[in-house]
Amino acid sequence: MTATVSRVTHPLEMPTEAEYAAVREVLVEADLLTDRVRYCFADLEEPPKAEVLAFTPGSTGRAVDRRFRVVLLDLDSGRSWDTVVSATRREVVSGRELDPAREGQPPIIDSEFEPMDDILRADARWTDALAARGIDPMTVRAVPLSAGVYDYPDEVGRRMARAFGFRQDGPDDHPWAHPIDGLVAYVDLTHRSVDRVIDQQHVAVPEVSGNFQDPAVQGPPLDSLKPIEITQPEGRSFTVEGNHVRWGKWDLRYGFNEREGLTLHQVAFDGRPIVHRASVAEMVVPYADPAPVRFWQNYFDCGEYMFARYADSLRLGCDCLGDIHYTDAVIAGDDGNPRTISKAICMHEEDYGVLWKHTDLFFTQASEVRRQRRLVISFFVPIGNYDYGFYWYLYLDGTIQLEVKATGIVFASATPGDYAAEVAPGLGAPYHQHLFCARLDMTVDGVRNAVDEVEAERVPMGEGNPYGNAFRRKVTRLASEAGAQRDNDGSVVRTWHIVNPEKRNAVGKPVGYALHPENKATLLADENSSIHARAGFSTHNLWVTPYRPDERYPAGDFVNQNPGGDGLPRWTQADRDVDGEDIVVWHTFGTTHFPRPEDWPVMPVEYTGFTLKPVGFFDANPALDVPPNPGRSCH
Repeated sequence: MTATVSRVTHPLEMPTEAEYAAVREVLVEADLLTDRVRYCFADLEEPPKAEVLAFTPGSTGRAVDRRFRVVLLDLDSGRSWDTVVSATRREVVSGRELDPAREGQPPIIDSEFEPMDDILRADARWTDALAARGIDPMTVRAVPLSAGVYDYPDEVGRRMARAFGFRQDGPDDHPWAHPIDGLVAYVDLTHRSVDRVIDQQHVAVPEVSGNFQDPAVQGPPLDSLKPIEITQPEGRSFTVEGNHVRWGKWDLRYGFNEREGLTLHQVAFDGRPIVHRASVAEMVVPYADPAPVRFWQNYFDCGEYMFARYADSLRLGCDCLGDIHYTDAVIAGDDGNPRTISKAICMHEEDYGVLWKHTDLFFTQASEVRRQRRLVISFFVPIGNYDYGFYWYLYLDGTIQLEVKATGIVFASATPGDYAAEVAPGLGAPYHQHLFCARLDMTVDGVRNAVDEVEAERVPMGEGNPYGNAFRRKVTRLASEAGAQRDNDGSVVRTWHIVNPEKRNAVGKPVGYALHPENKATLLADENSSIHARAGFSTHNLWVTPYRPDERYPAGDFVNQNPGGDGLPRWTQADRDVDGEDIVVWHTFGTTHFPRPEDWPVMPVEYTGFTLKPVGFFDANPALDVPPNPGRSCH
């Protein structure tokens, strides 16, 4: 049966099952998708920015051409293709075969990882190494991971993975607690065979429990907590039509894809544009243990794993609390068939304390207070041992914030020491970082924007500052890509102001939004390391580039086994002008994790993120019109 694709009313509408079914049919009819070919990635190919901005909702012009980018992999040969398909016109628009040695490999897929237990158990070197440790291979669960790029010439151009073993003591046992350290296998994914086994040392397998759901591990329940119920008797304050949201003065669209997860589009306040598109376009988790079996541990969860394909179906009262609007997300499975993640996106309002307040004791005796609230749009995704929540917040005063919540289980070793904390007796957890890169396609009151670096500057005591109390604001325009590669500096309260040089506020200054970073570390690996070359975006907190529709991912399109240098480092070599241009701001943020005993057996949430605050965008406090709470609410 031929899939029927309905006409969309906006180019940024979220993909549907019918569209993904149509794309699959086109690829099958073109003999590009066979029983041995799999999808590695599929997503809506969003129209260029100018086309989206020029689109008029409700227009009767030609139908929006819905194009989808699909990366295909032949499981038997390892060959791969980058294709674009029009679901509207039911045709292949373009296609080319990839050169993995030069460009990198397509992402790793479930179809390659699922047989890993059997692949390892079929290799005598692996089973002999386990036998030497007194371990039954049938109790060992393989944990296959992306291989990276190192000094193995024979791996160039081949699809590789590396695999650890963890002992599982029964079907309900979490094997993360029982790492079989000193042992790793290098696996050829195309031939489904083990290339080599590195058996470095025999280390006792930790016996501590990781079963956080076990009452014996949890201890007696904390029964003094009383229920908290969030209610909105008059209903929600926001409306959702398709993927179009209105809340207070905010107006925006949202989307979802398997690589970036949740995306925000055409974010505007009181009719004025701020951000054309916002997403977390990449993340990398580099580990610090240089051991012969662990030096290669560096994961790009977006680019190597398409991590958002594993997004949770969220549960009321657990993941989301209040009057919730859920949105399903449609993606494509490995076989190309559409797959719907129910309740993938959660949207709700929440109280956020005091918005503004003043009690005047000297003159008028006036006393006014207003409550802050925020609109929350979020999703949560488990990827291996970790779980990540991505929460976009919109506030009544025009502030935009992204908060990432990292939880789950730390990746364990059996060798605590210089590069790994001991989180339980005999159980190590290597030091590591979680580094994210937000892609912020800015449209602050229009398309032509610029970035100023703003920081505090001390003024020496002397003429004009006789008492030494003075300090002032230093403003530096970042005019080109080379000069816009910048780092946090909390000692001078450094922020970056995205301004519109063509628009002025009531005091004659350019309107703008300020990016407030957290002032945490960038990539700590040596500048000559492989991960430094491959995750170049993470070596600076700020990059600014001119908008180009094909510059979407900061580590490049094909991150898996990419030798490095792609993405931001390559694009910015041109040192293009970014002063008063259509620009994209890229912000690297994250956390450096020295695990604690308190992180075991499941880790309390660790937070990281950034804030965009209006700075001269408005002529006065934009939340003056927020009404006071009814008297019955202030008691």
